[in-house]
Amino acid sequence: MNSALKLLSQWLAANQYSFAFVNSTLNVFYLSNFYCQPHERLLGLLVFPSGEPVLVCPLMEVARAKSEGWTYEIIGYNDSEDPWQKIAAIVGDRVGPEPVIAVEKEQLPLFRAEALQKTFPGCRFSAVEAKLRELRNIKSDGEVQVLREAAALADKAVEIGVAALAEGKTEMEVVAEIEYNMKKLGVARMSFPTMVLFGAKSAESHGSPGDTRLQAGDLVLFDLGVVHKGYCSDITRTFAFKSITPEFEKIYEITLKANEAAIAASAPGVRVGDIDKAAREVITAAGYGEYFTHRVGHGLGIDVHEYPSMNGENDDLLALGMAYTIEPGIYLPGRGGVRIEDDVVITADGCETLTKFPKHLQIIG
Repeated sequence: MNSALKLLSQWLAANQYSFAFVNSTLNVFYLSNFYCQPHERLLGLLVFPSGEPVLVCPLMEVARAKSEGWTYEIIGYNDSEDPWQKIAAIVGDRVGPEPVIAVEKEQLPLFRAEALQKTFPGCRFSAVEAKLRELRNIKSDGEVQVLREAAALADKAVEIGVAALAEGKTEMEVVAEIEYNMKKLGVARMSFPTMVLFGAKSAESHGSPGDTRLQAGDLVLFDLGVVHKGYCSDITRTFAFKSITPEFEKIYEITLKANEAAIAASAPGVRVGDIDKAAREVITAAGYGEYFTHRVGHGLGIDVHEYPSMNGENDDLLALGMAYTIEPGIYLPGRGGVRIEDDVVITADGCETLTKFPKHLQIIG
């Protein structure tokens, strides 16, 4: 049993829970190393305070679950079978009357909660999310290495995007070149829809690429990431195409200083909110505080946005192995914006910056 499963079992025992029922794709992957998008079918992992866990998945996925390293019992079912009947038959005798079941309250649909209640009469629910967030929050050495590899692929994607820039090209044409070439490098999927924004659209912090064509003097914002061995990367770089105005050159340097200040502040024992504060103070002191409209970053792992939220009100403390983004930005509505984002992981004496693509101002073309 891997360390995450062992720790979850110990937590269940300490809290006198009967078992945990985990049904979200990402948490099942985290605990089992089996990634499955079951669509409307049931995917679940039953973890007990003692004894071995049980995986529930469509019959068509059983062989793949085994090939990806799952060595414990699997309840496989076909499309004409009721998986809940099979669950009751196989694990019912391991569960006492009126069990307390730890579930993902944010991820468990009502119809599945009702199925659990029917399968285990008199059961009560408790939330398992906080424990799973706690476990996922601290990355092992192996997880950090995968995050490094994912960040290197994100660096490569930015390099491909920059090489694709040409006057008259649309944002979507550049997106297509990035994703096509990443597929050729073996990247099955991106962390989120790749963002390439030109000119005034670079002021849209979560803008959508479209048919805007690249012109001389435009800012170009890339925000992208890849999923590698189940783990995500997330990088933002901003460039100028052929020329840049003095004001946007100034804004770029302010944003870069904010990024560097937040990285310099990152170390074990530091309050999470102080990372946001470090970046925000730089931008506010330069007179652009109202144009930095979001938190400084977010946790990073098997989900591109996970715990912790790197907002100024978060009083939690950074700890060894925590991974997150640092992405300050300044956005002038209708004119353009700059964001510079890196992935970092907390080390014993500070942090390691995983994304390596150069951050100095580059004028392309």
